[in-house]
Amino acid sequence: MALKNQGTAGHSGSPAGRRKVDNLRNRPQAQVLIIGGGINGVGTFRDLALQGIDVALVERGDYCQGASGASSHMIHGGIRYLENGEFRLVQESVVERNGLLKIAPHYVKPLKTTIPVFSTFSGILSAPLRFLTHKQGKPTERGAFLIKLGLSIYDSFSRSGGEVPRHQFVGRQKALQELPALNPGIKYAATYFDASVHNPERLTLDVLQDGERANPQARATNYVSAVGIDDSGIQLRDELTGETFSFAADVIVNTTGAWVDQTNAALGTPSRFMGGTKGSHIVLDHPELLAACAGRELFFEHTDGRIVLIYPMGDRVLVGTTDVDADMTEDAVCTDAEIDYFFDLIGHVFPSIRVGRDSIVYTFSGVRPLPRHDETQPGFVSRDYRIERGERRVAGRTVPALSLVGGKWTTFRALSEHLTNEVLGLLGKTRTVSTARLPIGGGVNFPATGAEEQQWIKDHMTPALDAARVEVLLTRYGTRAAEVIDYLQAGPDLAFDSTRELSSREVAFMVENEQIGHLVDVLIRRTSLAFRGLVTAELLAELGAVLAEELGWDATRVADEIRHAEDVLHRYHGVEVQHLIA
Repeated sequence: MALKNQGTAGHSGSPAGRRKVDNLRNRPQAQVLIIGGGINGVGTFRDLALQGIDVALVERGDYCQGASGASSHMIHGGIRYLENGEFRLVQESVVERNGLLKIAPHYVKPLKTTIPVFSTFSGILSAPLRFLTHKQGKPTERGAFLIKLGLSIYDSFSRSGGEVPRHQFVGRQKALQELPALNPGIKYAATYFDASVHNPERLTLDVLQDGERANPQARATNYVSAVGIDDSGIQLRDELTGETFSFAADVIVNTTGAWVDQTNAALGTPSRFMGGTKGSHIVLDHPELLAACAGRELFFEHTDGRIVLIYPMGDRVLVGTTDVDADMTEDAVCTDAEIDYFFDLIGHVFPSIRVGRDSIVYTFSGVRPLPRHDETQPGFVSRDYRIERGERRVAGRTVPALSLVGGKWTTFRALSEHLTNEVLGLLGKTRTVSTARLPIGGGVNFPATGAEEQQWIKDHMTPALDAARVEVLLTRYGTRAAEVIDYLQAGPDLAFDSTRELSSREVAFMVENEQIGHLVDVLIRRTSLAFRGLVTAELLAELGAVLAEELGWDATRVADEIRHAEDVLHRYHGVEVQHLIA
């Protein structure tokens, strides 16, 4: 999903970002042009760059701004896809989950998951009907028999290269001993392991930077959109300046997610591939609910048949998700009705815990890039992906164009490999590098245990950086934090007053290395400050002042950026910026 244009302040972004746009404008051709900077586009960019391909990528907003940044933050095998008969996808997902635990350990962590079960045999008769038709009415609750069967099959997919234990099934008494706040009406609890990604935006950035570092020819630029096509080439528009220029490529790859059809229409070949569904989430600051989760995810079927989840992320609790047909003419936002639904599902699992709107610190919503599904219910639409082939007339010649339909976070590496192989075939090239076991970004040499993490922190402390600050950097960058620490030590630095998690020189590092286009990019996609509800007016003012120093913004631009950030946080994330000082 890509959010609608969240507005621009009408000026250019960082010098690094401007250089990247200039690199496209000054050399307006490449072997491959990827349109779309979500995780699948970025993963394909990295893979092609590793193969030595001259590849360019453009993203109309910020990287990971769309569906990739609005996910449930899970890296999972997709146990519920078994009911759809998507065994290939489940097997691939489990393999990729196990792989990401190894190659991206700085962001992808094991996640203990418990399913509360309220019946024994429910769903045995209706499940085959769902499997065969995917078109019936309200689903029947899955009972213990079906869940046990599904988990057994799921375990079988995990045997090869597995990094997680097999599932366990316990009765009501044992379940309530482990999770005392659970609904006492449960009959069983099934526990298994998947994984979570706490920083999807930064993992996307790591993948992107791996591609750039692997190949000097590879170029990626945010805030640049593909708006048309004519005899001179593909028309690219700089969204921060409004300038338009032509670009040519031997292969075009459309990875714009739910917006694939709109992108194809802009390039002169309308399509009807997509039928995305909207998924919303809320983030809660609720210590009682956090404690009730006991460090694990609660993954279950709500009373209406939807699969939903509650799980802790640091000191916050994430609750999601809905699955409703999306209206692509409207902004994807979490509605009051969805919030009421989330409160209802929390009450279903933890009836003694009261949650109100005052506990919500952040909301987010995205449109899943699912295929057109007509009468099939949203929850049963395939989560698998396919690649559609077509052609475009670019600068007087016909070039192949690929459109990615579908795709999910967990399988981005395998999907990118598949898409890269398709492109290589079109170019008459062959693969030279595999990404299957290639560590990603700050996952290289990441500490394997908690004790090793503490030692890494201790080894990188300085007189100006205490353990807490180094820990923030290690969490944010993985082992690339060492580069950031070297940068911080190379010049004068000043810690923010409004947060212990930023300093003036770290923001300068982001400006120089991470293509900051707007102030809000730092809050949502370079840090987790917005996600955790830590944005204040004082933080906006401090951050605006530092960015003004680094980017040459005048007072008007700073004020525009602060208003833009407040608007985005309010309109898309339900956040009203608070003042620490009255």
